[in-house]
Amino acid sequence: MLWEERTSYFHDTVKGARASAVVYTLAETVKANGLNIRLYLETVLNKMLDYKNEPDSILEELMPWSETMKQFCRLDNGNV
Repeated sequence: MLWEERTSYFHDTVKGARASAVVYTLAETVKANGLNIRLYLETVLNKMLDYKNEPDSILEELMPWSETMKQFCRLDNGNV
């Protein structure tokens, strides 16, 4: 309950606060894996279109810790 009360200062609803927490957690996970956040989100959103009818297991390659994402989105690739 305390968490919900604190987040209500910055969000109109508990659902909004939870959505923000999900996005923040994803962004921090992307950063922790040494990836460019903007490039990661852009890549994932584009690739998800190709995976529309695929089993959920294929989505593992879109996770921030996957080698595929590290190849595309690493900060030290000259990506800004």
